Amino acid sequence: MIPSMKKNGLLLALFGIACAGLVALTHEGTKAQIAEQQKRQLLNTLHQIIPDGLYDNELHNSCLSLHSPQYLGSRDPQQAFLATQAGEPVAIAIETTAPDGYNGDIHLIVGISWQGEVLGVRTLSHQETPGLGDLIDLRRSDWVTAFNGYRLEGEKDRRWAVKRDGGDFDQFTGATITPRAYVGAVKNALNYFNRNRDRLPKAPRCGDAP
Repeated sequence: MIPSMKKNGLLLALFGIACAGLVALTHEGTKAQIAEQQKRQLLNTLHQIIPDGLYDNELHNSCLSLHSPQYLGSRDPQQAFLATQAGEPVAIAIETTAPDGYNGDIHLIVGISWQGEVLGVRTLSHQETPGLGDLIDLRRSDWVTAFNGYRLEGEKDRRWAVKRDGGDFDQFTGATITPRAYVGAVKNALNYFNRNRDRLPKAPRCGDAP
């Protein structure tokens, strides 16, 4: 009985090692494919929120690392992509986080002209309730397009709130927490931009040592 148990245990161990090796090989084999897919998704999003004719640089290669837990919603650095025309900054796409979504963090990206106007906003990832909070996703609703053309007229601009709180932006039926958090995150990103506009082109590049 004992030799048989040892034999079965050895076979199970070998099977486990083989499976782990197969998973590792599959991961290595698809890593480049996943990275390429992520790059395409990023390019698509950047093209949606910053018009192609506005800049002449390779936007995805102009990645900056920004750090501001207060305004960008995370203790970790956030990525930003600087758009330039003839070497001069014309716009920026800033990734930011709404840490107070209904079901956790909402990650989004905000395109801002160098004059401080919102060019576009897109949701990158979220865990909001299907059918309610997920209306922040452009595939479900055009709600995020309501930010286009807005500016921040001072840090206490009252327009930057949902209508239930006296602002300009619609809340969702049965779901106010999600849009309230989202509006706050976009407003904070604009605050960060307005406070740091002149320093942004000199921000650390993504991947640079701190």
